[in-house]
Amino acid sequence: MLKSFANGSLFGATWGPSGPAEVLALHGWRRSHEDFAPAFASGPVSVVALDLPGFGATPPPDSGWGSEEYARALLELIGEPGVMAERFTVVGHSFGGRVAIRLAGLAPDRVGRLVLTGVPLLDREGRRKKPATGFRLARKLHSFGLVGDRRMEELRQQHGSPDYRAATGTMRATFVKILAESYAAELANIAAPVDLLWGEGDTEVPLEVATRSEAMFPDAALVTLPGVGHLTPTEAPEALRQLVVGGRP
Repeated sequence: MLKSFANGSLFGATWGPSGPAEVLALHGWRRSHEDFAPAFASGPVSVVALDLPGFGATPPPDSGWGSEEYARALLELIGEPGVMAERFTVVGHSFGGRVAIRLAGLAPDRVGRLVLTGVPLLDREGRRKKPATGFRLARKLHSFGLVGDRRMEELRQQHGSPDYRAATGTMRATFVKILAESYAAELANIAAPVDLLWGEGDTEVPLEVATRSEAMFPDAALVTLPGVGHLTPTEAPEALRQLVVGGRP
């Protein structure tokens, strides 16, 4: 059943025993809280799984947000009496993991553990950081009014990623802002233990990203899943549940 949180600004679901939730689950880009149902809907721990702003039932932000703005939007939720346990685990998949990193920095006294899966914590090796030269030129000419809006949108559709092309309004601005972020400095300052759960077949955020990230956290352990891709919560819900409930192997 869909529930509202933070004075109606966030929506999601709760699963498991009654009482303050032991787990906060944050989904990936263009996904929703429903991704976590296979892992936690019938599990033994109490879970709050959210629709982050702009996805599922939660309205988009009124401007382009970065991961820190998303994390700050969660502070009201974790401050509500009786919603989250005094110390809780944050499970973050992909984009949700970016938000989890920021939340751990903003509320280190509340986040007791991070479980991250398929999260682009570092740039993948060989990633092209700048758009094609022709697109960058067109974008500059557009800023001078020399390329029209319609033509510029055609070029965005041609050169942008599927996620970029699907985003509109403030969510496109949010996507661009998120994509430009770096988390390397934050990783070394995460006080909570971090468990990395990665599909060996993840082509969106390859395993090498997890391997390099593991070495940067003060306390991290990596578990790999053969035959699993990027959508760990739906592809390997049992493995995710076991890691969250049972801890490290």
